[in-house]
Amino acid sequence: MTHVTGIGGVFFRAKDPAAMAAWYQRHLGINPTPTSPEDQVWMQAAGPTVFSPFAEDTDYFGPETNQFMINFRVNDLNALVAKLEADGIDIIHREIMDGVGSFAHLFDPEGHKVEIWEPA
Repeated sequence: MTHVTGIGGVFFRAKDPAAMAAWYQRHLGINPTPTSPEDQVWMQAAGPTVFSPFAEDTDYFGPETNQFMINFRVNDLNALVAKLEADGIDIIHREIMDGVGSFAHLFDPEGHKVEIWEPA
C-alpha cells in the first residue's frame, strides 16, 4: 500500500507573507521558500511527527479564528526559549509532560500559535 512519507510543506495565509517568512527565519531558523536554484529549502531532521485533528471547539490553538497550530521539534528547548525571550518574544506557556517532553507556546506576529517541543 502506498502512503505519505512526511510533510512536504506548511502553507498558510498571512497579511504580510514576506515579513512572516523573515520572522520565522530569524527566530526559528526556517528558510523561506526558495526563489532560485541557489536558495536552500528548509530541511528538517528526521524524527517523530504527530498528526492530530482536534475538536472544532478547542481553545488549544489560541483564538477561535486560528484553525491550526504548528508544532516544531527542537533539540534544546531552554536555549531556544532564552533566545526568543532575548528577542522580545513572549513565551505564553511552558509545560513538561512525563514521557513526552517539554513544550513552550508563543504567537507569531500575526497571532498564529506556535508550539515548540523537545521530545523526552
